[in-house]
Amino acid sequence: MCERYTAAYVEAPFDKIIGVAIETFADKTLMPIHGLRRAKEPAHTTGWYIWAGAFSEADDFFKPMHVHHLLELYPEVLDYLGLAPGWRFLFDNEQYEDVWYDEWLLNN
Repeated sequence: MCERYTAAYVEAPFDKIIGVAIETFADKTLMPIHGLRRAKEPAHTTGWYIWAGAFSEADDFFKPMHVHHLLELYPEVLDYLGLAPGWRFLFDNEQYEDVWYDEWLLNN
């Protein structure tokens, strides 16, 4: 993925934490799948936030989870997790994919 988009590779180890809107993955038909990687804050996190469908500003929208849980929840997301902070992705089950760099993620 990083080669395809000429992006730096930054590992997201399976034992590190990501923010996942777990409730949005209950219905596997809810699309698209979104992900964004902010600059890391605590050392035990990857900076990734992942959700399906519409975003919510609710304080409890994202729940902390280890990266390895994505193997069960939505393994297709793993392909994107090497993208460096500042990158976003969006895809659906109809073969639509968009991956782009968003500098705003590094500063906010």
